[in-house]
Amino acid sequence: MTGRARLRHLRGLRLPTRAMRTRLLLFVSVTLVVVCAAMALTTALFQRAYLMGDLDDRVTNAAERSLGGASVHPEPAGDLAFLHERGHPAGMVAARLDGDGNILSAAVVNQDATTRDLSAAQRTALTGLRADGSQHTRSVPGLGTYRVTVLESDGVRVLTGLPMGDVQNMISRLVVVEAAVAGIGVAVAGCVCAVVIRRQLRPLGRVAATAAEVSRAPLGHGEITGLTRVPARDTDPDSEAGQVGAALNHLLDHVESSLTERQRSEEQMRRSEERMRRFLADASHELRTPLASIAGYAELMNRGTDRIEPVLAWRRVSAESARMTGLVEDLLLLARLDEGRPLHSGEVDLAGLVAEAVWDARASGGGHDWQLELSLESPALVNGDETRLHQVVANLLANARMHTPAGTRVVASVESTDAHCVIRVRDDGPGIPPSLLPTVFERFTRADTSRSRADAKSGGSGLGLAIAAAITGAHGGRIRVESVPGRTEFTIELPAVTDSGAEERAASGKPAAVV
Repeated sequence: MTGRARLRHLRGLRLPTRAMRTRLLLFVSVTLVVVCAAMALTTALFQRAYLMGDLDDRVTNAAERSLGGASVHPEPAGDLAFLHERGHPAGMVAARLDGDGNILSAAVVNQDATTRDLSAAQRTALTGLRADGSQHTRSVPGLGTYRVTVLESDGVRVLTGLPMGDVQNMISRLVVVEAAVAGIGVAVAGCVCAVVIRRQLRPLGRVAATAAEVSRAPLGHGEITGLTRVPARDTDPDSEAGQVGAALNHLLDHVESSLTERQRSEEQMRRSEERMRRFLADASHELRTPLASIAGYAELMNRGTDRIEPVLAWRRVSAESARMTGLVEDLLLLARLDEGRPLHSGEVDLAGLVAEAVWDARASGGGHDWQLELSLESPALVNGDETRLHQVVANLLANARMHTPAGTRVVASVESTDAHCVIRVRDDGPGIPPSLLPTVFERFTRADTSRSRADAKSGGSGLGLAIAAAITGAHGGRIRVESVPGRTEFTIELPAVTDSGAEERAASGKPAAVV
């Protein structure tokens, strides 16, 4: 990545943080403005309703007082003598109406408690009102906006109104004050939010810087270790930024482990290829040796019987053929197990099977001390292929005979529980080299890595333990080995037959075990 491209990349990492900061500040500011406007509007409306209710009460009281004064002097019909009484507020308008609602006379109370008749235009603004006591708002030319009502009693109709200027001025001043306070509050809150948002988003900036630094690491080649992590202070799970930092650290851990696993897989692949090459070489050697022997004895037979006895020649040809056939059958068995082909399944008594294998081993390897131990809480019964399980035990015993000196004690034991049956084969020989333990169950793994052996019986082909592991796995079990000088133990665990199977066997009259 060039310097310019890297700069663009870093800018790309910072731009979302800036955009988020701007969006958050804008969102908070708009929210504050909306909330303040709603509060101011609500306050103004409630204050106006309160003031208008108070004004309507005063209008009603003034109208009742005026109607009472007019009822004392009903004649003449246009008499406004009640306005000369004390206590009328300045600016109050009053009028006498006839039965049709026409204004007979109208006047307004001045500041000095005197009255002044209304003009024709002012009277016109007050016409058309019903005498039902309801409140009306009218704009009177030269006087302003009034709240008026008309009351009637015993044929006397009086119109009374009070100015709304005080109410309107108070509402206007209230709106101005609320707007100023809201503006100052929004400005202060915006500044505080800007500082808080900037401080709260700093961890995201550090997370972005960490991601940028990781992006410069050579992930495509070389050993991947020590990738930069987000600092612990920026991984607090109680904050969103901390959760992002922790998630990035988890991602980096996953990336690092994946790359390490990939490198390990590549290394295993290289080792597998190396083992495959060795496998082909070993298999070729194993097959070439008996083929060469067969060809040699055949050549000797063709030259005449005076060079070799025919019986000996055919015996050696048969032995080498059997050796080659066994190797090919082992390879075919491993191939079938790799393909997952099902094995024959039946109830197998492991105690009898191991006992037979020990007797066979004693017959073929008399120089060793072969022993059998049985520790059975219940019959050691498993479901599986008896022939293949016998092959597993036989391979383990043959491995002990082949890789330990004469006189070595080899013990085969069988244990059973309700859930598992366990077979152990241990010896007190020199043990398996530590470097060979991790790959002891791999194919063509041999303690003697050379291809030149004194004879065919001096060492195996390296397939015995691999076959044992494959057959054990096909039966749902597992095999493991522990080895130190003076003690080597192979352990096989197989799932035991369930109680229902035992009950069915008992009901059918079949014996539990044959030892």
